[in-house]
Amino acid sequence: MPFFIDTHCHLDAAEFDADRDAEYARAVAAGVGIQVVPAVSRDNFAAVDAVSARYPGCLPAWGLHPMYIGVHRPEHLADLRTQIEARRPVAIGEIGLDLFVRGLDYATQEFFYIEQLKIARDYDLPVLLHCRKANDELLKHLRRIKVRGGIAHAFNGSPQQADEFIKLGFKLGFGGAFTWPRANNLRRLAVNLPLDAIVLETDSPDIPPAWIGRGRNAPGELPRIAQTLAELRGLDIETVARATTRNARTLFGLEEDPV
Repeated sequence: MPFFIDTHCHLDAAEFDADRDAEYARAVAAGVGIQVVPAVSRDNFAAVDAVSARYPGCLPAWGLHPMYIGVHRPEHLADLRTQIEARRPVAIGEIGLDLFVRGLDYATQEFFYIEQLKIARDYDLPVLLHCRKANDELLKHLRRIKVRGGIAHAFNGSPQQADEFIKLGFKLGFGGAFTWPRANNLRRLAVNLPLDAIVLETDSPDIPPAWIGRGRNAPGELPRIAQTLAELRGLDIETVARATTRNARTLFGLEEDPV
């Protein structure tokens, strides 16, 4: 069975409270042996920590998400450093910028993004980037504050922007969005980008693939997402699994399976 890494999965989310054990087991049975679970605020560090402690295949990332700037405080950056010292993550995330959602103060988003890039640089960790409608702005700061690469999560930019992320040592994830037949831009990217620049992710419980529709996404859907990528590129599923797993292992510095 192919081995998969879900590089972005919010298994700590309340949507999984009723069946988290079952969904984790389903994912592992499908070959999803590693799930990276990013935090979104200081308030859910404990939930991510609990999930990562309970499930051997879940690895934490610590960060302050741009959509939660209403709850972030400058002192939470010190708390983030404390959390990193307590349990070293595989990445800093989920961080970034969001220019799609109205009412999110850009200056505040930018402050937390910049400060967290500095933290990632200080600890030599990659970053998981929320990049909705903000690729150029994200890239501007990445060129100035050098970090050890990362993932442009749920990427939906131009080929030129993708190339700029790749030049800076980043991989690209699309969630399940490219499985929708009308996702023409994403499908072109999925086909044309170098395979060594792509990682797999579900963003569970969000970004459901086409076969789920508006339902809850889950990490166990990752192999079918990978199958769609394989079909679009004219490859077999084993090739896609090996390549994307190798990409993720290299990025996160993972040598051996935690399960």
